[in-house]
Amino acid sequence: MVKFLLWCILFVLCWPLALLALVLYPFVWLLLLPFRLVGVAVGGALALVSAIIFLPARVLRAI
Repeated sequence: MVKFLLWCILFVLCWPLALLALVLYPFVWLLLLPFRLVGVAVGGALALVSAIIFLPARVLRAI
């Protein structure tokens, strides 16, 4: 909702720039998509390493 309100303000102030932003937004989203996927993969790998490191402590706590 905030993005839409900011876009409306930009549209009132400078409509050509707002229309350009509206057209370029999908291309920027597609350009940034691989970086988001890498972030998810790295986050998952770090969570796996963390789980492996803390596994002995969880096993000992369960005993």
